[in-house]
Amino acid sequence: MDFSKTIVLDRDGVINLDSNQYVKSHEEWIPLPGSLEAIASLHRAGYRIIVATNQSGLARKLFDEIALANIHHKLCSMVEDSGGFIAGIFYCPHLPESNCNCRKPRTGLLQQIEEEFDISLKCCPFVGDSLKDLQAAQAFEMKPVLVRTGNGTVTEKSLGEEQLTDTSVFNDLYAFAQDFLRREK
Repeated sequence: MDFSKTIVLDRDGVINLDSNQYVKSHEEWIPLPGSLEAIASLHRAGYRIIVATNQSGLARKLFDEIALANIHHKLCSMVEDSGGFIAGIFYCPHLPESNCNCRKPRTGLLQQIEEEFDISLKCCPFVGDSLKDLQAAQAFEMKPVLVRTGNGTVTEKSLGEEQLTDTSVFNDLYAFAQDFLRREK
């Protein structure tokens, strides 16, 4: 396997505003300040950016595959307009109680990414705002990174009790990208 430069990002709460009502259309998809620039700067530095996201709104019939494709088209277009590129978007369409392998904190999405790109994600950063993201990262031997956007401030309070003390914490995706790129020089 190729040990390439890859960064995995959760979507809602990391790249875009999250909603308790779910992001159901491309009109509702609104990028967080600095997130598009962060992705662009990581891409320009040679990193492959991949999104791994739970999307149970599909199973709840709040939106369909076409609406999700339109949301992801908007995401990718806006990232490209900012000078970046999303190499792939992987999502779990199931309900939490479905007991599937692809819903984070399980690692099925990460396994799919490795197979699709013929890479290893071991030691690659996984940036998320929820405990599920961090648990998936840890279970897959990735570097868990928490951003305080979305559910991040609530998640941060539980890091010690969840034994996720090796998690790096940043205010947002932009702050992570700047710190990460400074350290990688």
